Amino acid sequence: MSAAGPGRPTVLGIDHVQLAMPAGTEAEVAADRFYGEVLGLAPVAKPVALAGRGGRWYRTATQQVHLGVEERFRPATKAHPGLLVAGFDGLLELLAAAGVGVEVDTALPGVRRAFVADPFGNRLELLAAERTGGDERSGIDEPTGRTGR
Repeated sequence: MSAAGPGRPTVLGIDHVQLAMPAGTEAEVAADRFYGEVLGLAPVAKPVALAGRGGRWYRTATQQVHLGVEERFRPATKAHPGLLVAGFDGLLELLAAAGVGVEVDTALPGVRRAFVADPFGNRLELLAAERTGGDERSGIDEPTGRTGR
């Protein structure tokens, strides 16, 4: 049941997701190589007030992916963002050429997707923007992820 109504605050979407990464220059270089060069995300300068914390920020056309330094870093191996990809097959080829393991998954009819790990072991789901048929995920009407409800 939806609790939407006149004057009710509304969550409009997702601004960003944050993943953890280890500290250090080597980790920042690995993040830039993977998220920037391989995935093709544009780097975003962190606000001055947050820059001293380390980490990296990247953006897509409409959302951001933030990587925050975590002292006792542990990769997220189950929880993950789902990144919508135009040119899905081409990205899988780029990932393979970069030595990234790609696990193609066919469990959802009509949804082409694969799972990869970033250089730190964080799980990422890649979903093809081009759909091959009906998307059986509840309430999803478009590849942009907007619900029809």
